[in-house]
Amino acid sequence: MQALLDAIAAMPPPADARRIFHGRGGLHPGCESWTLDAFPPVFVLTCFAPAAEAELAAIGAALQARWAQLAPGQPLNWVFQQRGEAQRSAGRADTHVMAGRVPDPHVVTEAGARYQVHVLRSQNHGLFLDMAAGRHWVRQWAAAFAAQHGHGPRVLNLFAYTCAFSVAALQGGAAQVVNIDMARGALATGQHNHALNALAGRAQFWPHDIFTSWGKIARHGPWDLIIADPPSHQKGSFVAAKDYPRLMRRLPELLAPAGHALLCLNAPELDMDFLHHHVHEQAPGLTFVERVPNPVVFRDVDERRALKVALYRRVA
Repeated sequence: MQALLDAIAAMPPPADARRIFHGRGGLHPGCESWTLDAFPPVFVLTCFAPAAEAELAAIGAALQARWAQLAPGQPLNWVFQQRGEAQRSAGRADTHVMAGRVPDPHVVTEAGARYQVHVLRSQNHGLFLDMAAGRHWVRQWAAAFAAQHGHGPRVLNLFAYTCAFSVAALQGGAAQVVNIDMARGALATGQHNHALNALAGRAQFWPHDIFTSWGKIARHGPWDLIIADPPSHQKGSFVAAKDYPRLMRRLPELLAPAGHALLCLNAPELDMDFLHHHVHEQAPGLTFVERVPNPVVFRDVDERRALKVALYRRVA
């Protein structure tokens, strides 16, 4: 656990939401079960194995000591979330406020954008921190497209969740974004995120199952950029190994000439070869451009297991 304590002792004052310590990458032996995130003004500690009281006490003391240096006189707010085998089997996470309080509403920033988060609600807090580089890429790509073409791109955001990609695209200059997700609650948060960033009315939100909505999606196309960030394994919704190829098959007909597809995959058991193989088989009109690097803090001992964010382009 020493690597986690060292990261706490050296952490800078958190401004944006970010990961502080990523034991899950396997680069810190003995700390593989631990992560620490900052959702200012709250720290969120997560353990993916049983945690001992002594460990939590040591981490709490380290946080308190560092916070006294960073923000003298200010209260420390931190939350612990247990995601061990018992919680995973029950499909839940046990979350406790360990010190201070969690604001309600709780709004964080990232690269000038504002997002509402819910660190006490479930395993997913409303903003996936490992996708920060992907959001940065989308914002920069949209700005470059607008500068080159004299108008913003049209963007389709599949499995939109709380629509952070949409916020990034519109801030970059996208002309239109359509967000699709079956979870109405997530889309409602997405609409709130757009309002927080003065983007209300500039995107659409469809509570649809994409696999039964291809006709409507196609009628509103073609798209200059399609973003797909599906769950890796969500029973009854999407299982990457069998459903991603079905999605890829539709990409050529939905993309504008020279349009791009940003395909995301967060399944450790499936590597980049999975994406390359099925794009080649299902969408041979697309060519691989690059893999968007993950934030440095999310480094993994085996990059094949890490989050994959792959960019493909339709050959015009």
